[in-house]
Amino acid sequence: MRHAVPENILRVDLTRKKVVKQSLPDELARNYLGGRGANAKILWDELKAGVDPLSPDNILVFGIGPANGTLAPASGRYNVSAKSPLTGFFGDANSGGHWAAELKYAGYGNLVFYGRADKPVYLWIDDDDVELRDATRLWGKDTWETEDTITEELGDPEIKVACIGPAGENLVRCACVINEKTRAAGRTGMGAVMGSKNLKAIAVRGTKSVKVADPEGLFEFRKEANALISTDLFYELYAKYGTPGLMTIYNEFGAQTHYNSKEGYAKKAEDNLYGEVYVERVVKHVSACFSCPLHCSAVYAVDSGPYACVGESCEYENLTAYGSRCGNYNLESVVYASTLADKLGMDTISSGATIGFAMECWEKDLLDEKSTEGLILEWGNAEAIIEALRRMAYRKGKFGNLLAEGTKRMSEKIPGSEKFAIHIKGLDTPAVDPRGMMAYGGLGYAVASRGGDHLRALAALGYSLPGKAKELFGSEEAADRFSIKYAAPVVKFHEEMRAIADSLDICKYITRTALLLPEIMAKLINVLTGWGIDRAGVLRIGERIVNIERAFNVREGLTRKDDTQPERFLKEPLKSGPSAGHVVNLKPMLDDYYRLRGWDLETGYPTRGKLEELGLSDVADELKRIGRLAE
Repeated sequence: MRHAVPENILRVDLTRKKVVKQSLPDELARNYLGGRGANAKILWDELKAGVDPLSPDNILVFGIGPANGTLAPASGRYNVSAKSPLTGFFGDANSGGHWAAELKYAGYGNLVFYGRADKPVYLWIDDDDVELRDATRLWGKDTWETEDTITEELGDPEIKVACIGPAGENLVRCACVINEKTRAAGRTGMGAVMGSKNLKAIAVRGTKSVKVADPEGLFEFRKEANALISTDLFYELYAKYGTPGLMTIYNEFGAQTHYNSKEGYAKKAEDNLYGEVYVERVVKHVSACFSCPLHCSAVYAVDSGPYACVGESCEYENLTAYGSRCGNYNLESVVYASTLADKLGMDTISSGATIGFAMECWEKDLLDEKSTEGLILEWGNAEAIIEALRRMAYRKGKFGNLLAEGTKRMSEKIPGSEKFAIHIKGLDTPAVDPRGMMAYGGLGYAVASRGGDHLRALAALGYSLPGKAKELFGSEEAADRFSIKYAAPVVKFHEEMRAIADSLDICKYITRTALLLPEIMAKLINVLTGWGIDRAGVLRIGERIVNIERAFNVREGLTRKDDTQPERFLKEPLKSGPSAGHVVNLKPMLDDYYRLRGWDLETGYPTRGKLEELGLSDVADELKRIGRLAE
């Protein structure tokens, strides 16, 4: 009997309105766990190279893992993957809440969507009963309205819904998938892929049980894990302030994005955007995702005034996106913009970054009131930020249409702006300025498989726990945020462990430091599945996932030149704050990283030897066939 791993895959042909249930292969689970790893393998096997991401030929995959629906801590995550309309490379987004557990209780590990429906539809999963339903009356509704309408129609408020809003319908390239109104699978435009398929939502009700290999062992693991989590540096910070508490840390590092990354420190953030200010002024009570001891989320409300709103989970990245990145230090307006983005279904990081980029274009006289169709894009103009979000979501006017294409494509249409278009591979970089965090951002962002992203590596263990850095990497220097000497092993290790978390589908916040170690993850996998995996086996699975994503991107045309940083980070030193004077010295870090990965120094292609070592001979053969394998 198989334990913890979901029994089935659902394959949904939207063009033919056909749903097929298949057994989930044991080999897929053992080699990739589930979630992100299984999604990546499915896309590698089934998606043809070179397809338009917004065409019916793209394949959209939802995936969960062995931990979902169990006592495993923070096991409420799921992954959505496809070729990204924002980058043209591997697209992947991860969300929390309770939707993943519901899918597990219905008995499914992956949902694979093909083609395009001839009219809007949503998928209704009720345990073994699965059907495509007409969603014509849902089209045009925001994500909150969509969820309310579906649960009312199906007569059960406990049904879990993942859906798109107007941004996804209008193929905004940074559109996201929203579940439970405020949980976002945010990055790389997966909502636009849903919209391109006329797929409005996936509603799930599951009533089955999940059997684990060692229930008593899982209970003991949970107790031990909770004790470990409580010792984590970030436990108290997240439990008290949520991720907004990070604004204090990174601003005081001088590594916080302000004014489209022109600055890394701003004193005005202290009184307006710090975590304690956020909690004091708008938070009503804390909340948590499925099976999570951390409760880093919070229900908030702005009670009155032009920015009155109610919502949940205004994250650190949101405070940056519509706040400091745009020179806006009005907290209430930032919270309002975050709520609006949830309803419209847009990635806060990329939408805010595109607006911040447009504001710098305005400052440099590359945009004016005529080209913006009346928007006054001065730094800190909260009303303009909110209006720009609306125009972007609905592709309203020529300027709204331009914003909807994202920073990279926008910069290609505004001569002279490319130097301060802050993206990697087309994906806007997150809140932490890499000039103040060499491994975390300097190398980690550059090599992330989905573009300018912190969560692929989230190289936090070293600088959080210097003693552990010495144990893992041989020197406490690995914990120095400015050091480049140990950046490659730090990033490689973290990438593999983050791949494990995303494929078990547990939250990176509880595996940020205390639960990050592979021996701990091996114990969790074993009590769930009974596989008897060890530390080396965990790292091998993580490395396999990183390499299958690399192969996907190489097949789509990626080379070493794409593993880079925006010119600003490479050439413009930060001018003030504790990180002043620093730039990203990328080349030596990238060389070291490629050597450790077993990838070619000149091209960045994987080598046959490395792929075969990971059991990926078929991947090596395919790359060889198209001339993109390093022998």
